[in-house]
Amino acid sequence: MSDALERPRTMLEKIWDRHRILERDDGQVLLFIDCHLVHDGTAPAFAALRQRKLAPRAPERIFAMPDHYVPTDHRDVAAIPDAEHRGMVEALTRNAAGHGITLFGLEDRRQGIVHVVGPEEGLSQPGLLIVCADSHTSTHGALGALAFGVGMTETTHVLATQTLWQRRPRTMRITLDGVLAEGVGAKDVALAIIARIGTAGATGHVVEYAGEAIRGLSMEARLTLCNMSIEAGARAGMVAPDETTYAYLAGRPYAPKGVAWDTALAEWRRLPSDPGAVFDREIAIDAASIEPMVTWGTSPEDAAPIGGQVPDPAAVEDPERRAALERALAYMGLEPGARLDGIPVDRVFIGSCTNGRIEDLRAAAAVLRGRRVAPGVRGWVVPGSGLVRAQAEAEGLHDVFTGAGFQWRQAGCSMCLGTNGEIAAPGERCASTSNRNFMGRQGPGARTHLMGPAMAAAAAVAGHLTDLRRFGAA
Repeated sequence: MSDALERPRTMLEKIWDRHRILERDDGQVLLFIDCHLVHDGTAPAFAALRQRKLAPRAPERIFAMPDHYVPTDHRDVAAIPDAEHRGMVEALTRNAAGHGITLFGLEDRRQGIVHVVGPEEGLSQPGLLIVCADSHTSTHGALGALAFGVGMTETTHVLATQTLWQRRPRTMRITLDGVLAEGVGAKDVALAIIARIGTAGATGHVVEYAGEAIRGLSMEARLTLCNMSIEAGARAGMVAPDETTYAYLAGRPYAPKGVAWDTALAEWRRLPSDPGAVFDREIAIDAASIEPMVTWGTSPEDAAPIGGQVPDPAAVEDPERRAALERALAYMGLEPGARLDGIPVDRVFIGSCTNGRIEDLRAAAAVLRGRRVAPGVRGWVVPGSGLVRAQAEAEGLHDVFTGAGFQWRQAGCSMCLGTNGEIAAPGERCASTSNRNFMGRQGPGARTHLMGPAMAAAAAVAGHLTDLRRFGAA
């Protein structure tokens, strides 16, 4: 045991070991959960708890916010037209009140998407083990936490026990050295990685992002990158905490204060992977080689630089992959060899837990300032939280968006997955800053192209996919 403790360890191993309660013979480990985030889709877990006549074990460690089913054109729960959606939001309010759980409700200016609110409130901290019934919980790993999504049965278990059985994932380090080119952001990095390793490339692993380019990213950019880790099949994504992390957390409502801050900081500085720590898999990427990216198909791995072309399935030898490409292009209404720069768009969505933070809105506004959306294009900006919305309005960004012809909306998941009814029409093509472009993701028959916020804004102005660098904004 002493040898295991003395050998160089990865950040995942350090966090895992700190949270281990016991281990079974089959390798399953019972882990203590520091923070449990719940949203309006978790009503079945609370119902299961009631059926077993149980109550949440540690309500002070649970934080609730409606985001999936809430409208973004108003804040009135009673006015939600769909009875099922309304019931989900109302159930979360009842469950939080009934168990003493902190709720960021629609009337609360802090309400927003769970993966935006967690970091900005300081709930997400280095070294914590965080779970939520949402796959993009990997977002919180940007602060050096181990954070992953859980299913409804697991959610019930965490509610009841504040613990969870898990098998330790393998480790992968993706190192990006060099400097990112002008106009290239975290979303481009994420899409470039997924295009390279595929949507199953990190299956069974926790990815730690490292290297000069990663250290140069802002905290909000790191959140975007870790958010997309799940799209490469990873269990979680992580970035080692550093001075950027500490500066971001300092003074946030739930971050440690005073002497507790000094104690926490000392602990956080010991979290990064030790020199010589061995990862199960290593990938190195030249950051300077990454260009502004867009997707052309129905998977996040179907991505290419904006200067590229739609691939030709006939050139693919593997019959299954060739058939998949043919289905994707048929759904997307694209022809092999078509230039990506020039594909027309009908809708533009700027928001989501991937790109709904203040830096994302600033990047989009920089492109839109003094410009108008192209005729026939319908654009929405949906801030990731009420506080992001307030900050954007304090900076006058909402005037830029509305002046350009965008709708300025309330916080929520909105068109990222459309569970609240906010979807595109069949056949509409949407330039989206969200995280998934699966068939029907933004509505039956809707065609989604993923990209960063500045790229989405550029598409809105041009009326088609285009390179944001033509607009002189990065």
